Amino acid sequence: MTAPVQHSMYIDGQFVSGQGDAWIDVINPATEALLSRIPDGSAEDARQAIAAAKRAQPEWEALPAIERAGWLRKIAAGIRDRAAEISALIVAEGGKVKGLADVEVAFTADYIDYMAEWARRYEGEILQSDRPGENILVFKRALGVTTGILPWNFPFFLIARKLAPALITGNTIVIKPSEFTPNNAIAFAEIVHEAGLPRGVFNLVLGRGETVGQELAGNPDVAMVSMTGSVGAGEKIMAAAAKNITKVCLELGGKAPAIVMDDADLDLAVKAIVDSRVINSGQVCNCAERVYVQKGIYDAFISRLSSAMSAVQYGDPAQRDDIAMGPLINAAARERVEAKVARAVSEGATVLSGGKTAEGKGYFYPATLLVDVRQEMSIMHEETFGPVLPVVTFDILEEALAMANDSDYGLTSSIYTRNLNTAMKAIKGLKFGETYINRENFEAMQGFHAGWRKSGIGGADGRHGLNEYLQTQVVYLQS
Repeated sequence: MTAPVQHSMYIDGQFVSGQGDAWIDVINPATEALLSRIPDGSAEDARQAIAAAKRAQPEWEALPAIERAGWLRKIAAGIRDRAAEISALIVAEGGKVKGLADVEVAFTADYIDYMAEWARRYEGEILQSDRPGENILVFKRALGVTTGILPWNFPFFLIARKLAPALITGNTIVIKPSEFTPNNAIAFAEIVHEAGLPRGVFNLVLGRGETVGQELAGNPDVAMVSMTGSVGAGEKIMAAAAKNITKVCLELGGKAPAIVMDDADLDLAVKAIVDSRVINSGQVCNCAERVYVQKGIYDAFISRLSSAMSAVQYGDPAQRDDIAMGPLINAAARERVEAKVARAVSEGATVLSGGKTAEGKGYFYPATLLVDVRQEMSIMHEETFGPVLPVVTFDILEEALAMANDSDYGLTSSIYTRNLNTAMKAIKGLKFGETYINRENFEAMQGFHAGWRKSGIGGADGRHGLNEYLQTQVVYLQS
């Protein structure tokens, strides 16, 4: 048997093995086969990466923004040159279906190019003064060293979501990928190295959140830590950052409601909701997690929805192109989904499709539809992060809005209606960072992906996401 590949970290422009001798196994969730091993990085590894980023930052910031944009475009071109290879890595280590992996890689390259375009566009201001002969100037300045702590569900794109706005605005960055999906990040580091990006501008540290992640959040030389992950992980990041009053930007969980009105296009609603639920096997924070259906169309909607959920096929995405889902990321994730469905059933829910763990190798779980669900059930409040869809009925829109807003989360939401007045009432009534109308839950790079309540602090994408990586300096110039 061939020994698995053992990867290295990327610190200060070099691939290095790290300080320790412990390793983490990277497992294919569809086959449970060993793919590779990565160093179980230490806090010292993180400190070295932060120090490298700190040394590189002043010179990087001193470059004209348009020159920084040129480096980003080189990285985007390198991604496109290796797109098929990177997509295969994402499929193998994350269990993502090939079509979605291909989209992730292409979107990542496009996102980096998009952020590069801001080089000539982000700007300060000149304000009117109350004093004669004075000018008030507002400058937008880089923060310094930033860090990015990534999840496993969109591992490649989230490198770009944190790196691209950081670099174009003059910051340097240290990235920690998930220990479940690090192989694509190694490929990203290779692309950066081949592009010749100045040493220390981008660094990649491998390891676990409780060691590497805590140092990236708690180090006094870090100006901002950006993390995408669970609420529990976000709480730990905030606690570590608090001792240095370090800025945090957090994208955390979601429990997205989908409201289906009696005038909705049912075929459109069913397709969009199912697509939004089973994407990446339900492991996406902005997935539709719960459905509210107006009583007048309940039977017709459930009939269509049950057929659509039952038709969702799953399997090993490296072997099949005719599937909508791969596996869950690991055994623990599948056990959590199993437990949530079992609890819902014990509380009175009925399983219309799915609901039983697949036998054999791989962490598969079928698309599952739950009816006879009540708003007070845990399945309507706790994030499932798996392909499970509970449905509740309502009489009037105000009732649906109240139930939708009855959540600790506030990331995404959606409504299906042909009535513009209804849509506008929902827009005003839904307390979520994003609302989708008559379409699936999937954001645009020029928008702003930001949650309310426990779904996060700050946000990403577009002009507003770029501004997360800038701080303001006001100058009072008396002539």
